[in-house]
Amino acid sequence: MSDILFRTQGHAAHIVLDRPEALNSLTHEMVLRIDEALTEWEHDPAVETVVITGAGERGLCAGGDIRAIHDDARDGDGAASAAFWRDEYRLNARIARYPKPYVAVMDGIVMGGGVGISAHGSVRVVTERSRIAMPETGIGFVPDVGGTYLLALAPGELGTHLALTGTPIGAGDALLCGLADHHLPSGSLPAFLDDLAALPVRDAVARYVQPPPPAELAARRGWIDACYAADSVELILHRLLAHDDPAAKEAAHGLLTKSPTALKVTLESLRRARRLGPLEAVLDQEYRVSCAALTSPDLLEGVRAQIIDKDRDPRWTPETLAEVTDADVARFFAPLGERELGLAGPGTPVEVAW
Repeated sequence: MSDILFRTQGHAAHIVLDRPEALNSLTHEMVLRIDEALTEWEHDPAVETVVITGAGERGLCAGGDIRAIHDDARDGDGAASAAFWRDEYRLNARIARYPKPYVAVMDGIVMGGGVGISAHGSVRVVTERSRIAMPETGIGFVPDVGGTYLLALAPGELGTHLALTGTPIGAGDALLCGLADHHLPSGSLPAFLDDLAALPVRDAVARYVQPPPPAELAARRGWIDACYAADSVELILHRLLAHDDPAAKEAAHGLLTKSPTALKVTLESLRRARRLGPLEAVLDQEYRVSCAALTSPDLLEGVRAQIIDKDRDPRWTPETLAEVTDADVARFFAPLGERELGLAGPGTPVEVAW
């Protein structure tokens, strides 16, 4: 069985991620094939709309093939992972600039790399089944695929909360945070997809769009904005633990289970992303960070604990936030020289290490 399927139906071209046994997680080959299809369809006048969906009942995409990245970092030199990220991030940028409507059906689970191939699209559909997350800090990694760009644009400090905690959100919160555009009932998706064969996207959406469920984070904006506006992870934790709302304390206890290094690098990535400007510049920064993570012990340990052994008991190095120095964080942002991703092009600023 192929890992990805392509078909056309009327004026719509469809990408179907077809690894349901792996929750449609992305491989390097899948990324390359999507890019090839987008090239073909961009120049095909018969194709007016591109649609991406996931096979199976569980979701669109659980992210990249983390196990393969773990094995490459453990047994190889990291070159395969760096090559995967190079092509994946270029695809994310291409989706964001695609000249035809790119409809992402974010039904069910959408995590990590799944966000990268959907939330940069021009028409992003969620359902009552949607569960969207960037859970990288739990495996000793940092939100990538343009995730720090998207989360940095979320209202107030909602993006900081989601990036640090990895909390999954539903349709209402996805709309609130700017990760989605329309809420459709999951039961209407087959008819919606059929309508895209002949109707303009806006008309097809209008047939089925419904008000989303309440945004749970809206009622938490007070403590989220106050606590996560702090300049350090340590101060964020202090404010969360001191807050009266039990949800704030729950968030703090969740942070204490994450990689201390990943938390500090994630916060710095988000703050820098706000200053960098276009998506391409942020992806260039994320590429630096991701490549640096390949030599961090926490990525190997996090994937081992969460994905491979599943003991859910990672032993981070360093173990505490206090032990993670400014120099440790700065290493993740060091220039890569000839290995830079270079999406932003010459003359576009990408912040260097401190």
